[in-house]
Amino acid sequence: MELVTPNVGTIFWMVIIFGVVAFVLGKFAWKPILNALNEREKNIDNALQAAEQARKEMKNLKADNEKIMADAKKDKEKILHEALELKDKIIAEAKQKADANAEISIQHAKNQIQNEKAKAINEMKQQVTELSLMIAEKVIRKELDDEGKQQEMIKKLMDGIKLN
Repeated sequence: MELVTPNVGTIFWMVIIFGVVAFVLGKFAWKPILNALNEREKNIDNALQAAEQARKEMKNLKADNEKIMADAKKDKEKILHEALELKDKIIAEAKQKADANAEISIQHAKNQIQNEKAKAINEMKQQVTELSLMIAEKVIRKELDDEGKQQEMIKKLMDGIKLN
C-alpha cells in the first residue's frame, strides 16, 4: 500500500471552501437555525410551565371541590337535622292540639250529657207529678162519689185544720 500525501493545493482549496461554507452557513443558516432552536426551547419551557401551572390549578380546584363537597355534606346534614326537628315539633304540636280538642270535645259531651240528664230527670219528675195528681184525682173522685163519704172527708179535713 502506498501512502498518499496530501496535495497542498487541494488542502488549500478545501480550507477555503470550508471557510466559505462556514461563513455562508454562519451568516445565513446558523442564526435562523439557532433562533428556531432557542424559540422552540422557549416554547417547550413555556408549555412545561403552563402544564405545571395547570397541574397546580387542578390540585387547587380538586382541594376546593373537596372542601365544597364537605361543606355541602355538612349543610345537607344540618338541613336534614333541622327538618327532623321541625317534623317532631309539628307532630308534637298537632298531638297537643288534638289532645286539647279531644279534651274540649269530651268536656262538651259531658256537659251536654249532664244537661240532657237533668232535662230528662225534670221531665220524669213532671210526668210523675202529673201521674200522681191524676191518680190522686181518680182516687178522690172514687172516694167522693158517695155524699156521705164527702161529708166525712170534709169533717176530717176541718178537724185537721186548727184555727188559731
